[in-house]
Amino acid sequence: MTGSAPAPIVPVPAASRPVLRGHRVIVGVPGLGWRADLRADDPVVRGSRTFVPVITEQDFYRAETEDLEVFAPLVPIDRVWVEQVTEGDGTMLVTITLDAPPRRLPVPASLATAITGSRVVRGVPDGHIRGLRAVTEIYDNDSGAACARVCDEAEWYAWALSGATPATVEVPADLLWLE
Repeated sequence: MTGSAPAPIVPVPAASRPVLRGHRVIVGVPGLGWRADLRADDPVVRGSRTFVPVITEQDFYRAETEDLEVFAPLVPIDRVWVEQVTEGDGTMLVTITLDAPPRRLPVPASLATAITGSRVVRGVPDGHIRGLRAVTEIYDNDSGAACARVCDEAEWYAWALSGATPATVEVPADLLWLE
């Protein structure tokens, strides 16, 4: 693997973040389960309770692209965690607990059995680029190098909404990590 691993994603309670609009979030109930690939809006207070409007990432990109309002279920703030990129190289040990969503350690794309549609991180000389989706599996290009094609996440979702093929770039597999 070329370069260092991207920093892991560590979920933090939404109540600890005053601004949530557009952030990736995970919702769930400790001990029961988790749902990711969601986006949040800023919290709202109803009576004495605080809720977070939460929508799917596809609805988020649709609303942003088409300047629409979309229905967002209100989730109690204590059931919402914000995905936060941490400092570090991603090599720390992970303790699995049912009290909060698990950390996401980056996985080299070359070790995955399938990557199409996955959130990926691209290694570049001065760091990492996030917010990408893999649009192909890993393949050998004309030069014999293992590569995959990736696109910006907004274009990934626009592809589903409009049918417009996204602009992609070929990236060597040893520079890609699954988020």
